[in-house]
Amino acid sequence: MSTNRAVEVYRYHLAPGSVYSCGGQAMISAVLGTCVAVCLHDRRLKIGGMNHFLYPKSGFFGTPSNEYGDFAIPQLINKLKRMGSRLEDLEAQIIGGAIIPGARDQTTGGKNIKIARKILKKNGIPVVSEDVGGFKGRRLIFHTGTNETLVMKTHRIRRGDYYPYRQRLTS
Repeated sequence: MSTNRAVEVYRYHLAPGSVYSCGGQAMISAVLGTCVAVCLHDRRLKIGGMNHFLYPKSGFFGTPSNEYGDFAIPQLINKLKRMGSRLEDLEAQIIGGAIIPGARDQTTGGKNIKIARKILKKNGIPVVSEDVGGFKGRRLIFHTGTNETLVMKTHRIRRGDYYPYRQRLTS
């Protein structure tokens, strides 16, 4: 039996502070609390990518990295542009940014949503879908080739949810 690689879909779990893009088809998953994921899809090339950032701006508190929306979103845009995407062919989805009861800063999620909208607007990338805010975490699956997302809301996010590919060791 032969495998048709043209329809093979890769699976990737995106950890907090990461950016992933794919020239083929992939299903990218993430677990979000106050974090935000921006999913970008190129309508013409049928490719896409996603980031998963924790904080809105690096500012003077930290070195720019993918943990910050003001760095991670341009990184994702540039990755897709290097694969042949044009800004006018991109569309975005914004997921996450919840208010998590008991979290130190109850404003982080809202600030993450705001920075995502601002940077996408500045780049002329339309937001075609959002599932943001509220008081529940989210489990997200994004298909890069079709721009489809599956969002599952959850009352409780456990540390192990962020790394589902790791098996727990028992003694």
